Amino acid sequence: MSLDINRKTVTRNAYRITSRRNETCLRIRVPGGHLPARHLATVQRIADTFGNGTVHLTSRQGFEVPGIAFGDIPEVNRAIAPLITDLETAIGVDIVDPEAGYPGAGTRNISACIGSRVCPFANYDTTALAQRIEREVFPHDFHVKIGLTGCPNDCAKAHLQDFGIIGQARVEIDAERCVGCEACVKNCRRHITGALRMVNHRAVRDDRRCIGCGECVLRCPTNAWTRQPTPYFRMVILGRTGKRNPRLAATFLEWVTEDVVVQVLKNTYAFIEAHIDRSLVKEHLGYIVDRAGYPAFRDAVLADVSLPPGAKLAQTLEFHGYWYERDRVLRTPGGGPI
Repeated sequence: MSLDINRKTVTRNAYRITSRRNETCLRIRVPGGHLPARHLATVQRIADTFGNGTVHLTSRQGFEVPGIAFGDIPEVNRAIAPLITDLETAIGVDIVDPEAGYPGAGTRNISACIGSRVCPFANYDTTALAQRIEREVFPHDFHVKIGLTGCPNDCAKAHLQDFGIIGQARVEIDAERCVGCEACVKNCRRHITGALRMVNHRAVRDDRRCIGCGECVLRCPTNAWTRQPTPYFRMVILGRTGKRNPRLAATFLEWVTEDVVVQVLKNTYAFIEAHIDRSLVKEHLGYIVDRAGYPAFRDAVLADVSLPPGAKLAQTLEFHGYWYERDRVLRTPGGGPI
C-alpha cells in the first residue's frame, strides 16, 4: 500500500485493504440482495475497466470487485454512482454526493432471503423491510450485521447475525371450516415444533410452542387457517462467527411489529456509541454487550419503544456456541489430552 494512502479514508469509502500492494477491492452494497438486472452491466464494466475482470459474490449478497488501483478510486466512484443512486438515494438513503462513492462501510450490507415477493413460506416482504432499515442505519461506521428472513426456516442465516429479523404470522382458525383431516397437525409434528394437536376432531394450537411459521395456513385444504394481514417479527441477537467465540444468536423479542424492529436497530447505534472500545479498529456488537451486560443493552435499545400487546421479551440471553479450550472436547487419537 502506498504511504500516501489513508487507510481509514479508503475503508470508509467502501474499499478493502487487500493482500496485494497498491491494489484495493470495491465493496458494492445491494440492500436486501435485490438488484435491478441492468446494474449487472455496471458491475461488469467496473471489473473489466478498473479491476482484474473478476467479481466476488459475497456472503452478505453484495459484490466485491478486486484488482483496482488506488489511483483509480475517484474514477471508480463516478462509475458506480448510477448504482448508488438507484439502490440508495432512490429509497431515501442520505448520500450527498453519489459520485464520491459510498460514505461509509462499517454497517454491512443488509442481507435478506427472497421473501414474500417469491416464496410462499415467507411472512413478509423482506426486500421492502431491508430497504427501510437501510434508510435508518446507513451510512454508518459501526460494525453491525443485520439479516432478514421471511420465516423460521431461516434461509438467510439470521442466527449468525448481530440482528436476525425472522418473520412471524399470527394465525387464526375457523372451527367451522376445519374438517379434522390433521394435515396441519401432522406437518407441524413432523417438520416444525409440534404446536398443533387434535382435540374433539379439531386442530388446536399450543401457543407455548407456536413459532409463527404460518405453514398450517399452507397445508390446510379447506382454508380453515388464515394469516392476519399484519406481519410480526422475532428478533434474534448477537450471533457471530469469528475466531474468539462463535455462537448462534439468542431470541431477544418475539411478536413485535416492524416499527419496533426499526426503532430497536436505531437505538442500538446510540448504545454502541456509549460503550464501544475505541482502542480497537472495530468491535463486534456481541462483545460490546458481553462487556456492558444484557440489562444495559436491553434498557438502551428499548428506550421510547412501545411493545405491542402479546409481545415477549427475553429475561436472559441463552447462547449456544463454543470456546477454544480444546482439551475440553478434543483428544489425541490415543485418548490423551492435546
